[in-house]
Amino acid sequence: MNKTRGQRIALNTVGIVVAVLFGFPTYWMITSAFKPSGDMLTSDYDLIPLSLTFDNFATALAAPGFLTHLTNSLIVTLGAVACSLVAGILAAFPLARLRFRGRKGFLLLVLIAQMAPLEALFIPMFLLMQDAGLLNQLPSLLLVYFAITLPFTVWTLRGFIQGIPYELEEAAMVDGLSRFAAFRRVVLPLLGPALVTTSVFAFITAWNEFLYAFVFMRDKDKQTLPVWLSTFRTVFGTDWGGIMAASVLYALPALVFFLLVQRKLVSGVTAGAVKG
Repeated sequence: MNKTRGQRIALNTVGIVVAVLFGFPTYWMITSAFKPSGDMLTSDYDLIPLSLTFDNFATALAAPGFLTHLTNSLIVTLGAVACSLVAGILAAFPLARLRFRGRKGFLLLVLIAQMAPLEALFIPMFLLMQDAGLLNQLPSLLLVYFAITLPFTVWTLRGFIQGIPYELEEAAMVDGLSRFAAFRRVVLPLLGPALVTTSVFAFITAWNEFLYAFVFMRDKDKQTLPVWLSTFRTVFGTDWGGIMAASVLYALPALVFFLLVQRKLVSGVTAGAVKG
């Protein structure tokens, strides 16, 4: 009994240490956003701000293009996530349920595409978009984010679908439903937590992307929030207070999205863990 209690205490201690290590950069960002500019570069940095100011947030909100870049980020990110979920379901279902020639090879290609670094795909995508005349257009960036998030979506949803008993579909088809109707009425409702889990990771991937948005979008009014954050660094130096406040504003949409789907996210991750 004492051994079990000691193990639990040790695991909780390790968990707390890991949580502090991962959470401290976020805490540093938030506290720095409320500090006066004069306190940012001092050698005696207070972990708990002694004086608070909202001037950094005013500077960030007054920076040119905040609402425009925010709108662009929401359009391309939400659009890419929606397209990725629809295409991911249509691809994951036959990969999980059907047996056809070339299935394993296709799964291997999906896995390779998921493992490929984004930098390795940059030049081919740029040349493809340039030849198609799609540079400097939001739909092209949406298409790029869709291509980036699709392999992960297909691979993840396939695992969730495999965890749903096939007997449920068979029972529905015995009752007279077609395979598509059985999928729509039986499998799809059970995929709710999986869709939420997948959409969160796809959202974070697309929301935080910088390189493609910076190079593909030449007009400033078509760039996204990660590019907007770089405007606080100039040849005269870096406005650390402004960039910390801007980073907090940048993280808010992702935080709100996470809070809205938190319950479904937890159940989806749990289901994927026990049914894999």
